[in-house]
Amino acid sequence: MSAEQVSKYGLILKRILGNVRDFAGSEVGWKAKILFASLLLLMLAINGLNVLNSYVGRDFMTAIENRYMGGFVWYAAIYLGVFAATTVAAVIYRFCEERLGLLWREWLTRRLVNAYLDERIYFRLDESQEVANPDQRIAEDVKAFTVTTLSFTLMLLNSSFTVLAFSGVMWSISPLLFGVAVVYAVAGSYFTVRLGRPLVQLNYDQLDREADFRAGLIHVRENAESIALLHRERRIQSRLLRQLEALTANFRRLIAVNRNLGFFTTWYNYLIPVIPALVVAPLFIDGKVEFGVITQSAMAFTYLLGAFSLIVTQFQSISAYTAVIARLRGLVQAVEKVRSGTAAPIEVCEMCDRIAYEKLTLYSPRDGRLLIDQLSVEIPAGGRLLIRGENQTAKVALFRATADLWNVGTGKIIRPGLEDTLFLPERPYLPPGTLRESLLRTGGEDQIPDDRIMATLRSLDIDSILVRVGGLDTEADWDDVLSLGEQQLLAFTHLLLLGPRFVFLDRPGTALDAEQLDRVLQMLHDNSIAYITLGNSHDNLSFYDAVLDLEPEGRWSWKEIRDGAVVEPAG
Repeated sequence: MSAEQVSKYGLILKRILGNVRDFAGSEVGWKAKILFASLLLLMLAINGLNVLNSYVGRDFMTAIENRYMGGFVWYAAIYLGVFAATTVAAVIYRFCEERLGLLWREWLTRRLVNAYLDERIYFRLDESQEVANPDQRIAEDVKAFTVTTLSFTLMLLNSSFTVLAFSGVMWSISPLLFGVAVVYAVAGSYFTVRLGRPLVQLNYDQLDREADFRAGLIHVRENAESIALLHRERRIQSRLLRQLEALTANFRRLIAVNRNLGFFTTWYNYLIPVIPALVVAPLFIDGKVEFGVITQSAMAFTYLLGAFSLIVTQFQSISAYTAVIARLRGLVQAVEKVRSGTAAPIEVCEMCDRIAYEKLTLYSPRDGRLLIDQLSVEIPAGGRLLIRGENQTAKVALFRATADLWNVGTGKIIRPGLEDTLFLPERPYLPPGTLRESLLRTGGEDQIPDDRIMATLRSLDIDSILVRVGGLDTEADWDDVLSLGEQQLLAFTHLLLLGPRFVFLDRPGTALDAEQLDRVLQMLHDNSIAYITLGNSHDNLSFYDAVLDLEPEGRWSWKEIRDGAVVEPAG
């Protein structure tokens, strides 16, 4: 193994141990410690019962050989008692292992979900394409990591206990047989690693290809209407079949490596019951040991070799586990990289009374093209600004920069905190849940009475939605139940109920007709909510105090509006 590989696996082990240490020191760590201590005690008990069982089995078979009925009945009863005790211990052991695995998975998933949603990391990861399928890594890879890490840890501990428990038994039967077990296990582990090494990368690639294919199918379900209306089935079909081909091609390579590995491991496992008989049978024939010793040696050899041969028996699982660790490490590193890179040259200053841009310059993150050059304007409390112009990318950049979602640029942005500044995207979004949860702030569902909610819905002429969906506390798939315009009006309902100081509207006329948009803008003004609208030259200027035109090559101009008309600068 190269120095680079040693360093890589050392880093992986360090991260695993760090995660275990954090878990043990967490708020649920005391439960984890109790469960793990229970597992160790049960493991010792099971190994002790297995050693006892080997001696009982030896005497049981010897009693059969000697045709000793009393001994046969006695040892049969002990046999059954040991089996019963082992069964109880094994079942409770499995229960504790599953509970500990679930506890660890829940804790780690919560931690990753919080990190993923904190500081809008999810958005920045999506923008940077830093890591593929973060959703699958959080949902499925965390499960595989926690369950498999716990399983391997317990197997290693159990193997150590088994070696300690059965080495003495094996040595007392035949030192030669003990030596054969060690040599056989070492040779088997070596050849298993040599044959199965490609599985690590293949398993890593397979997880990504499976996730890509599943994401493609989800895309079809989520965009079924658009695909049907635009007749894009052939394009989607072609993409899905390419993903399927990549998936199956990688899986064929996995199968081929598993086939080669299977030839060796199957042969290896078939020889395990035969070897102790080949060594101990001559001793029985020479009269040096009893017949039951052959059975005892087979049992001890199987347990001991199983402990020594962990790599042989678990290599396919180990290779898949290594891929899972690599994927989770990639996610954590991407989150850390994005978080460390969130500090942007654009300074954001949170003040309560206005929105202002001071020498704000924005660039395209893809090609570095200048979008806005040295923008310096101010929108006071209660102000109404229309942003228009040919430069659509610049309008989106300004919208996102104000929301702290655009970090390619320089200058200063002054705005209230995000609690007092809301941003409504062009396509409305209603989160999963009840209508009440969609309309009210998280944690504040009980702070606004139903009559106020109803009054706001009536003012927007959408109170009939409640009858259709079954009330405020009924869950529904809003994309299926509501039209795009109704979803947008519900987004404005949410806005009016929260009552922020400023709101940014991204092309609200896309989902609303002119009459609906005029009514909404008037309500915002009546409620002293300042609004900045990304629009176009067709917007009704009567609802604005000023217009900001964004032109190509970063140029911009600010003009006042009076009596619904633009006031051209003198001269």
